[in-house]
Amino acid sequence: MEQLTTHFIRKVTRDDLELILCWRNHFDVRKYMYTQHEISLEEHINWFDRASKDTARHLLIFEENNMPLGFINLHLLGEGGIANWGFYVAPNAPKGTGWKLGQDLLHYAFVILGLHKVCGQVLSYNERSIRFHLRLGFQQEGVLREQHFDGNSYHAVICLGLLATDWLITLER
Repeated sequence: MEQLTTHFIRKVTRDDLELILCWRNHFDVRKYMYTQHEISLEEHINWFDRASKDTARHLLIFEENNMPLGFINLHLLGEGGIANWGFYVAPNAPKGTGWKLGQDLLHYAFVILGLHKVCGQVLSYNERSIRFHLRLGFQQEGVLREQHFDGNSYHAVICLGLLATDWLITLER
């Protein structure tokens, strides 16, 4: 008998903060972030207190079988239904977690929120994330050359975008 898995996204609560911080500070996550230092719990709580008051920001947890496995930050950009997103999965998450997280987030963005477009920015050396976005249906829309300085080197930032109409086409395939 095949076991049914359930996955969904929900709002972050204060109870999630230590787990999210643990994921965020893990080297395999941190090395792909704009801010690469280990974040303290106090810094993390201060960020959450500010971000959770911002009505344009959706801080979300991806869960599968009642197990938190990923974090999503969706930030609405003024009028017009356009948002930026960022995410990471738990370092020990099962293979395929990112794909499910991405699918659930896009459903949330385009169906629940009725957005027109979701945008993402990826550091150029994060080739796995770039491939992931393209597989989800995003298109590369630009390159910001030497946009990010990590303390030692400059790195390009790849700009990606997915329109709701393009997402619907990928669902039909």
